[in-house]
Amino acid sequence: MTNLQANENANPTPHPLHESAVAFRALHVPGRPLVLPNAWDTASARIIEEAGAAAVATTSAGLAWDLGAADMDRLDRDSALGAVERIAAAVRVPVSADVESGYAADAEGVGDTIRAVLAAGAVGVNIEDALYGAEAPLRPVAEQAERIAAARAAADAAGVPLFVNARIDTYLRGAGKVEETLERAAAFLAAGADGIFVPGAVDPEVVKSLVEGVEGPLNVMVGPGAPSVAELAALGVARISAGAGLAQAAHAVVHRAARELLGEGTYGPLAGGLDYAELNGLLGGGR
Repeated sequence: MTNLQANENANPTPHPLHESAVAFRALHVPGRPLVLPNAWDTASARIIEEAGAAAVATTSAGLAWDLGAADMDRLDRDSALGAVERIAAAVRVPVSADVESGYAADAEGVGDTIRAVLAAGAVGVNIEDALYGAEAPLRPVAEQAERIAAARAAADAAGVPLFVNARIDTYLRGAGKVEETLERAAAFLAAGADGIFVPGAVDPEVVKSLVEGVEGPLNVMVGPGAPSVAELAALGVARISAGAGLAQAAHAVVHRAARELLGEGTYGPLAGGLDYAELNGLLGGGR
């Protein structure tokens, strides 16, 4: 019997997030992937939901930039999860929170973060194994597995089948290829992760090897030059994320428009903007 099952048997009243967490978990189907255009604030979350997304996932980079901080573990837990809480309150679909490496120095702190994630209303998390400002690019496997186990235990104790997506940064940080990624994936799944996220791996042969070698749903990150959603689905991918891509594209419009307005005094980049009444209605209509 798992900790979650024992908790449910002891407390017959389900957690308010239980149903949403179960629904979110069911969206991870190999070959029929959950597609996530990642949000960074309430406006982007509502727009993404209105476009037809089955769930909303945050981008830690976009969220940090929106709050005036840099990505890579520079944002504090309270600020990050305050934003997640506002996003979760703004949409009806399940929300997954990118919590970087857990906003904590140790496994116990990661457990505290998960309890705060649940309090914010999210039913999924991404937890990455990257180390910033250290000699090694990634946390040791055993240490990261302990952090994931703490996340799993905190969610189970609350009675929420939180989807723990273990992000492996072997490709993003040049710290390994398929073999090293699969070694980490096996350890993290054994520790309680539900899925594996390998940003930076988009080559079809690599993705195929990861799908075949990971004993759980595989998540990849896409952008210009990556295979299409249909191509990744055919390879057996279960989740596709845009990461910070939408935030970067939105900020690029601001950058171009501001420079043109202040320079040439013209307004080209403003063409094609969302209709004022449509946007105002979408964001003013309540959850």
